[in-house]
Amino acid sequence: MKQAIFTVVSNNKIAEGVYKMILNGDTSAITAPGQFVNIKLSGFFLRRPISVCDYDEKTLTLIYKTVGGGTEKMSGLNPGLCLDLLVGLGNGYDMSKSGERPLLIGGGVGVPPLYNLCRRLVEQGKRVTVILGFNSRNDVFFEEEFKSLGAEVHVATADGSWGEKGFVTDVMKKIDSTYFYACGPEPMFRAIDKIAATSGQFSFEERMGCGFGACMGCSCKTLTGNKRICREGPVMEREEILWED
Repeated sequence: MKQAIFTVVSNNKIAEGVYKMILNGDTSAITAPGQFVNIKLSGFFLRRPISVCDYDEKTLTLIYKTVGGGTEKMSGLNPGLCLDLLVGLGNGYDMSKSGERPLLIGGGVGVPPLYNLCRRLVEQGKRVTVILGFNSRNDVFFEEEFKSLGAEVHVATADGSWGEKGFVTDVMKKIDSTYFYACGPEPMFRAIDKIAATSGQFSFEERMGCGFGACMGCSCKTLTGNKRICREGPVMEREEILWED
C-alpha cells in the first residue's frame, strides 16, 4: 500500500450512472489485476474504495457507479483536481492458474477489474472469453473495449434489450473453459458456484470502512475462518468460500 497524490485527467459518463475517470500519478504499488484504491474526498470521513480498471506506469483508470453521496461527488470532479489515494490495496487475481482458455465473468460494476486482467492474459497468449452481465442496454459498457483486446465477448442483459437475454450463467453453460475469474454481486457468485465445472476466483464487492484491514468491517466466511475482503481479498478462491444460507 502506498499513499500518493493523483491528478484527474478526465472524468466522463459512459453508461447510465457509470463514469470513467483517468488519473495521473505513481502506480508502482499496484502489483496485480483486481486490486483497488481508496480515494479521499473532501467532506467525507471515509475514503471511497474503487477497483482498478487499468493502469500503466503513470496512468490509472477507474470506473465507478454513482450509488451514494461519495460517488456522486466523484462524478463532478474536474480535470486538474488533485486527489489523495491509497494505492495497491487488496490481493488481486492469480493469473498463473488460468489455463489456456480462461473465462472472465463480470456483472455490472464488477466488469472494470476484469479489463486489466483480460489485457494481461491476452498478452500471455491465452484464448480469453468474456461474459458481461447487465440489467439493460443502457447499463452496458466496455463491450467494444474487451473486443479490441482480442477476447471473445458475450453480453447478457436481464431484459434482453442487448446481447443475449438472461444472466451470465445462461451464457456460461455454453462455454468450455479451463478456469474462471469473476467479479460482481454475491448472488451472481452463488449462481456461478452452482454450475461452474472448473476452479476459479471471485473478487468480492463489499462496503468497506478503513479499506486496509484495521476495522474488520468487511469479511467473508472461509474454510480457514473469516477473511477480510479488503485485506485477504477482495479475490478469493472458489474452493475456500463457505456460502451462508
